[in-house]
Amino acid sequence: MTRMRRKAIVALFLFTLFIFGTMMGLRTLKPSDGFSDLAPGMDFAEERSDRKRPDGRGALASPGQFRSGGSDTKVVFTKSDRDSSIFYDVHIFYYLWYGSPSMDNQYIHWDHPLVPHWDPKIAASHAQGRHTPPEDIASSFYPELGPYSSRDPKVLESHMAQIEAAASGVLVLSWYPPGVADDHGEPTEDLVPAVMDAAQRHSIKVAFHIQPYKGRTDQSMHDNIKYIIDKYGNHGAFYRFRTSTGQVLPLFYVYDSYLTPPESWTELLTAKGSQSIRGTPYDGVFVALVVEERHKHDILASGFDGMYTYFASNGFSFGSSHQNWKAIKEFCDANNLLFIPSVGPGYVDTAVRPWNNHNTRNRVNGRYYETSLQAALSVRPEIVTITSFNQWHEGTQIERAVPKKTMARLYLDYLPNQADHYLQLTRQWAETFSKEKDKWLM
Repeated sequence: MTRMRRKAIVALFLFTLFIFGTMMGLRTLKPSDGFSDLAPGMDFAEERSDRKRPDGRGALASPGQFRSGGSDTKVVFTKSDRDSSIFYDVHIFYYLWYGSPSMDNQYIHWDHPLVPHWDPKIAASHAQGRHTPPEDIASSFYPELGPYSSRDPKVLESHMAQIEAAASGVLVLSWYPPGVADDHGEPTEDLVPAVMDAAQRHSIKVAFHIQPYKGRTDQSMHDNIKYIIDKYGNHGAFYRFRTSTGQVLPLFYVYDSYLTPPESWTELLTAKGSQSIRGTPYDGVFVALVVEERHKHDILASGFDGMYTYFASNGFSFGSSHQNWKAIKEFCDANNLLFIPSVGPGYVDTAVRPWNNHNTRNRVNGRYYETSLQAALSVRPEIVTITSFNQWHEGTQIERAVPKKTMARLYLDYLPNQADHYLQLTRQWAETFSKEKDKWLM
């Protein structure tokens, strides 16, 4: 009897362990039904009623056919050992905010502080302070290049080679105006020419991801767009998007676009607006961030040309939930908008937000990434964005990472796969995306 009871207890334990493992796997790979708590900085404007798209906005393409010319989305070039392809409908978010003592006289962003929770009771139960590189950095992974400086020409060259290896044709550069930076960084606009030059050497194009700096308005955005096009518009690496009507226009991503009300955006993005860029040399394709469901209607009312989802944590927001992409795509098709889903290899930001573990999405050796990519391709988008090449704080990077253990920390890594595992997965799916698009157009 004792032996049978012991066997029963062991069997029950193993069964419980199996159920727990299964549930964790489903949490990682399937969409969440709920809306998770938002990370810091994601404050929303007051609830606004749905609006129709303003009159007077010239359509860039027919409904459901907002697409770039097929000949512009892929380039094949011959290297010494093989033919290689790069795909301009695969865009990847890139950050230029890192610094190290050798180039910047200090660590920048690698020493990011631990962000306290807004509830003092929750904040009190988590670590505080800031990281102390090089052994302790503000990331759950450790870069192969170490805690590098974005100003290092060798780093830039390595990054462009990695992005080329991933076959991602458009680098989407996180951008602040001259003299402006995020709360924990230093101004980096002076580095953009070096990025453009390095990208061009690898046949990569550069688009701009305009960040929500303090005081961003329709007037300041008008000045930003004019500055970017005047300064970089003639560079060989400057990205332009070809629409089905034959227009070739710069494409801009606008992060946290919801912080500005539609009434202000219409001044910039509709033909009758007081700051209108429509029909001028500074016209473009402007893509807004969709987080909540109501943002779809605000984006339409604002005069934007499309929407993207950015976040790599499936279920974190309405926009980042794979299960909602079909409905968002249908809304965009019906209203002549471009839908650009964003996918990532995983998400873990507990190195900077130690209380945010519930939004972690495990990589599962690449399966989470492939699930996300498949979800994106299933809605037949014109462009797919990758979050990210090097957002190390949030653990969304596909940049090469290495195992590392210190006296105080054990970093996550890509084992049992190689350091370039996510670069290679990106290339494989970029090739699949290209082949699928050829079928869609037939």
